Order: sequence, then C-alpha cells, then structure tokens
Amino acid sequence: MAKNPESPLEPFKRALAHAARSLAETADLEIVFSGEGPQLSGNRCVLPHPPRDLTPADAARIRGLADQMALRVAHHDPAAHAKTRPQSGPGQPIYDALEQARIEAVGAIAMGGVKSNLKAVLEHSWSRRVFNEVEAMTAPPMAEILSLLVRERLTGEPPPPMARALVDMFRAEVEAKAGHDIERLTGAVADQKAFARIARTIIRDLEMGDDLSDAPDQAEDGDEGEQEGEPEASEDNDDGDGESQSPQSSTMDEDEAQQRESDDADSQMTQSEEDPDAEDTDDPPEMGDGDTPARPDPSGDNRAVTYKVFTTAHDEVVAAEELCDPEELTRLRAYLDQQLASVSNVVSRLANKLQRKLLAQQNRSWTFDLEEGLLDTARLTRVITDPTASLAFKEEQDTDFRDTVVTILIDNSGSMRGRPIMVAAVCADILARTLERCSVKTEILGFTTRAWKGGSSREDWLKAGKPAQPGRLNDLRHIIYKAADSPWRRARRNLGLMMREGLLKENIDGEALMWAHQRLIGRSEQRRILLVISDGAPVDDSTLSVNSGHYLERHLREVITEIETKSPVQLIAIGIGHDVTRYYKNAVTIVDVEQLAGAMVEQLADLFDEEVRRVTRKTASMLAPPPSTQGPQGSGPRGSTFKEVRKVSA
Repeated sequence: MAKNPESPLEPFKRALAHAARSLAETADLEIVFSGEGPQLSGNRCVLPHPPRDLTPADAARIRGLADQMALRVAHHDPAAHAKTRPQSGPGQPIYDALEQARIEAVGAIAMGGVKSNLKAVLEHSWSRRVFNEVEAMTAPPMAEILSLLVRERLTGEPPPPMARALVDMFRAEVEAKAGHDIERLTGAVADQKAFARIARTIIRDLEMGDDLSDAPDQAEDGDEGEQEGEPEASEDNDDGDGESQSPQSSTMDEDEAQQRESDDADSQMTQSEEDPDAEDTDDPPEMGDGDTPARPDPSGDNRAVTYKVFTTAHDEVVAAEELCDPEELTRLRAYLDQQLASVSNVVSRLANKLQRKLLAQQNRSWTFDLEEGLLDTARLTRVITDPTASLAFKEEQDTDFRDTVVTILIDNSGSMRGRPIMVAAVCADILARTLERCSVKTEILGFTTRAWKGGSSREDWLKAGKPAQPGRLNDLRHIIYKAADSPWRRARRNLGLMMREGLLKENIDGEALMWAHQRLIGRSEQRRILLVISDGAPVDDSTLSVNSGHYLERHLREVITEIETKSPVQLIAIGIGHDVTRYYKNAVTIVDVEQLAGAMVEQLADLFDEEVRRVTRKTASMLAPPPSTQGPQGSGPRGSTFKEVRKVSA
C-alpha cells in the first residue's frame, strides 16, 4: 500500500520545531500545532495551525510566536519573576509586560531574523485593533504603552503603525516621570534580576503601584545571605501570603499559616453572606480596566476581601476568526443553521416585530392637549360637554431616538454546551441583524477560560511556591464574535465558533463583565446597553480551590453594583435555568432555553418603549400650558429605564 503523500506544510512545521528548540536551548521542547494556540505550558509550546495557503506574512507571524515562546523558555526564570512581582494593583500587568519586552529584546538584539519575526507578530496583533481616543483617555492601557516604549528603547524598533497614535499620546508624560529609569533598562537586558529592580522603580515613578515596600533589593539581600543572623520578621513584614521572610521557616509553619488564613477568609465570607446588611455596609471597590484587580474597601473594613489576579500573562482577548481557520468556521456555521432552523423562524418573527417597533419609534410620535394644531377627534366630547374647555389639539413630533449601541455578552462555560449555546448563538445573530437595520450598533462577546483547572497560571503559581490566597488562578479567554463597528454580514460566520468542541470551559463572570463594560464606556453613542446571558454562577475550580468558596461570586456582585449605581451603561441579564435576579436588579429568569428568543426581544423592546415614553412625557411637559389650566395628569415613574424584575415560567 502506497504511503499517503506528505502535506506541503510538514517541512515548514519541522523546520519551525527545530529552530524553536535551538533558540530555547532545550532539546526536549515539545512543539504542538493546534487551534488552541498560541500557548506555552512548561516545555510544551502550542502554536496555531499554519493556513493551507501559507503566505510569507503568515509564516513570519507563526515563526514569531514560536520565537516568543522559545526565548521565554531560555531567558526567563518564573520563580525569580514571581518573587519580585507586585502583589496587586495596576503594577502587575506593567511588570509582566516589561519582562516580556526584555525577553524578546534578548533575541531581537542578537539575531536579525528573530527581530523580523517578532515585529511581524506585533504588527499583526495591532492591525486588528481599532484605536479609540476616548477609550484610551478613559482607561489608558499603560502596560501596552510602556511595553512598546521599552521595546523601542531596547531594540530601536518604533511602535507598529496602529499603535503610534496611542503611544504618542502618553510618550511625553511617561518620559517626564520615568525616562531616566527606562534608559537604564538598556544595560540590564541580560540580567533578569537587575531588570526587575529597575522595572519596579519605573512602576513607582509612574505611581502605578501602592505595594512596593517589598522592594526587589530586599529580596536580593536575602538571597545573598546578608540578613543571616537577624531576628525573625516582625508583624509588619507579613505580606499576607503566609510566608515568613526568615530562611529558617519550616514547611509545616507555612502550611499552617496558609490553612489558617484560608479558614479566616471562609468564615468572613460566610458571615457576610448570612448578614443581610453586610452588602450595604461595604462600599463596592473601584472597577479596573479588565486587567486590573479591584481595590480594597477604603473604609478599612477588614471583612471586605480584595479581589486579586495572580497573573495576567496568559490572558487573551481574541477575535473569533483567530481561534479557527475559515473553512472550519464555515462548516460550524452551517451546522448551527442546520440544527436550529425551526428556532430561527421563531426568532425571526419576534425580531421583525421589534424592528417594526423601533422604526416606528424613530419616525414620529404625537403630543396631545395643545392650544393649537390638528383637531384631536378623540377629545371632541370635551368640546360638547364643556365649550369653554381648550387643549383639544394635537401635533406630530419627531422622536428624539438617541444613537444606541447594544453589547450581548454570552457565557461560554461548559455548562452551556449543547442546545443552550446553540440557541444563544442564533438569537444573538438574528438580533444583531435586526438592530443593524434599525441603525442600532450591536456587539457580540463571549467569555470562558483557555484551560481547565488553571492552565498556565496555575503552573506559574506552583513554580512560585504556592503563595497563599493568590486570587484568580486561571487563564482568561475573552472572545469578540462581532465588534460594534463590524457589519453583520462579515461577522455572521464567527458565531459558528461556539459550536466548536473544546471551546467552552470555565466562567469568571466578574472580570468578563468589567471587560464588556469597559468596551462600552469607550463608545461615543449616547445610549449604551449591556445584555448578559448566563446559565449559572461563576465557577473556576482552580481559583476556588485556593480561595474562599464565595470568592468569584462576591466579586461579580461588586462589579454589578458598581455598574448599576455609578455607570451610564444600562445593565440587564437573562438567566437560563439560573436565578440571576439575586445578582442583577434588572433581570429575567427563564426555565427553558427555548424561551430565550422571546426574553431577549421582550427585554430590548421594553427598554426602547420606556425610553420613548420618557421622551414623550418630557416633550409634552415643555409644550403643555401651566398645570393650572390643565386637568389632572397621569402619573408614573420618571427617568425609569427598566421594568420590574420578573420571572418567565414555562
């Protein structure tokens, strides 16, 4: 029997694997090609499948991804990195980004080919992003800005074209505060520990960290044994992770401290959940930008548990088309359409009703009880019964229909597998098409994790010595199925990705909600609506195994409270077989996934109906005569946007 002919891509894959092992200086480095890449886990590099029609640009990008991982294996010490890494706050992502810039600079300075490959990866990444000046000013991505500035200083390569405007916005400010220390980095590229000390100084210069008392210099002194013979650390040296600075501390002592802190946190959480007033007495923490952990309660109440993130190095925000090749996306979309043909018809009919309602609202409305205008025939009886009565005229008015953007955030956890995720995908797809016809921009997002049981984040935690209370301990994956400015016809195929086996994993709702909210805040539309679809509470086994059992749920409540009380974004939620009304003020729970289409259309229709009623009442109040010449007016809640919370049963 003749052997199957070798794929044309196999020589490229073999050459890439050999080059990566050589660059990593590790003969047993495992190179795997999968749709889950790029990802580095120990000595295992997962790279995306090369496209069948491999262009020079695609080849350079994939080689660049392999070079990034190989350089990290060769020139990065995870234990040393974790030892001097800020424990919380915005300094964490900046510290990680500067270390990644150092790693890549080592290869770029030594080898021109590696430099070109890394440049291709960076330019490809930024070419898919849209620069939004408002969003940049509201929540500047300082980690990315500093990373690009440091790369430019170390390698001489300017930022990618799509990133130059963003970097130039903050270049003068950064150089004024930390320019001298950034210049010092050029002499410490080959020394990770020296580079880390300067990186911490830069974070301090920019006032982006408030926990820098455990400076790297102290850690270095401890490594060199200069603290030998000193008394044990006082209570001020306890950094909250159960580890003592004394080198003689035993493993048993560390385990006991970790267990004691875990028990304390559990008891505090239980007390907070049982006390109905506990949620009201704790001010919600400030919201971050998706990568920034929430800050502790400024009131000093020790019952509040600060939400932390152990590492953001493995998190990703990715477009759906980057996780799957075009042929497979087309196949998955066809499968989705085939499975839900009957549901699509029902959703389409509901969506058409919504479309007619929205278009009618955008066209006209009527103002009644005027002194002049068109005769209001419905009030002719008033003229007959009381000839002296006025206000029998009406006038047609253009409705102030504000430009609107709607974000649909879909839970992509494993519990949604099967029919729930199918129905959610089709409903979001048809609603996006309908709202687009009505000039309402729509964004479709999904959230899950990159791995089960913690992934690379947990491996980093293990290598760092299992510090206690590490916070969120998994690799986030936030997916953009359809951007708000992308037309429906271009993004339609992307929703088929939800049908892909292995995509749906665990769900960390709080950070996903922060991410979707931050994207909306950066939009220029006058009205912003966030619709969340979920079927359960946040669950991540890795995080909950080393933190309190209510850790993720409490953070979700804090984020929801922050949005509902302080944000201009209107937040609504739909729970599939899960009571989301205990989290969200404006929510509906359905018991059958087949009701999802009706619930989504009804919720959006209610929002727009309430808006039109509010605007109409406001217009009538401005045009009507003084109250003394009118009859009694109907009363109702003003400024209300949402209907009452309710449940829909089968």
